[in-house]
Amino acid sequence: MRTVERPHSVSVAGVIVNDAGRALLIQRRDNGQWEPPGGVVEPGETLPDALQREVLEETGIKISLPATLTGVYKNMTGLIVSMVFRCEAADGSPTTGEETYALRWVTRDEVTQLADEAYAVRVLDALDGTSPPAVRAHDGVRLV
Repeated sequence: MRTVERPHSVSVAGVIVNDAGRALLIQRRDNGQWEPPGGVVEPGETLPDALQREVLEETGIKISLPATLTGVYKNMTGLIVSMVFRCEAADGSPTTGEETYALRWVTRDEVTQLADEAYAVRVLDALDGTSPPAVRAHDGVRLV
């Protein structure tokens, strides 16, 4: 007898970095957490298309493509694999929407104060622009 395991979900997130070296974080309406904008890749959607759609939906900013992959992160409890990209704004200005309660341009120090470790490290990896991209695991809050 074989058990059926729940499949993994794939998501993308974009760390938009401005000319001052600050990253744009959103405060999510559903849980109040500070994170880079992003979400689940829809069936039939390419990763760049999902990234551009999610960032635009949550920030009002259209990003330039291609974006640079800076890390792959697995939520060990939520079974989510997230690919995070360093992005450059092409058009638009930061605005809240249905999914976004607030937006904030943050420094390296501010991101570690606002975001849980599992999300702050994504922003720090994107700001560092490490090569090859970081590969990390977390439990939804802390790195494991």
